[in-house]
Order: sequence, then structure tokens, then C-alpha cells
Amino acid sequence: MDDALELILLYDYYGGLLTHRMQECFEMRYNQDLSLSEIGQNLGISRQGVHDNLSRAEALLRNMEEKTGCLRRDRACRKAAKSIRKAARALLAHPDTNVNALAEEILSDVRALEE
Repeated sequence: MDDALELILLYDYYGGLLTHRMQECFEMRYNQDLSLSEIGQNLGISRQGVHDNLSRAEALLRNMEEKTGCLRRDRACRKAAKSIRKAARALLAHPDTNVNALAEEILSDVRALEE
């Protein structure tokens, strides 16, 4: 996975744990695609200050994922849901109506999990 995409996903989970300044720098860098100089101008800090805030933010996001594993678990759950959905769809072709009803129930439960 692309490093920037992974950081954005980590930010979705743990961004609230960053300082306000780190959040500003991160959002301008990854959501608005501004350069370090542009961010520094917007915030009234040096380019090095932006770099330091981003480095600390990225390290904190990765550290939180390492400790809690929320993103890792989410990915595993999505992969399992995809596999379950595929198996349930295969069961829909079964001639037994009871099997079909159970497959529909499984698909409904997978949809509920994904919401």
C-alpha cells in the first residue's frame, strides 16, 4: 500500500490524538497536497517546523497502530467479510430453500457489519 494512503487511513483512526498544530500540518500536506513551504507560510512557521510537526505526527500515528492495531483489524475484518460474502453467494445457488434463506441471512449480517 502506498505510504501516503496508509498515513491518511491511520489519521482517520488516530488523528484526534495529535496536537492541533500536527493536525493542521497533516491535513494541509495530505489532504490539500501543499508543500512544506506553503504550509509554513499558511501557519506562520518555518519549513523545518512543518517538517518536524509532520515527522512527529507520522511517528505517533504509526506508533498508535503498532500498539492498538485498529487499521490492521479493520483490514482483516473487511477481508473476512469479502470471503464470507463470496461463500454465501455460492450458497444461494443451492437447491434447498433453507440453505438459500441462511445464505440471505448471512449476506444481510455481512452488510450490517460493513456499515
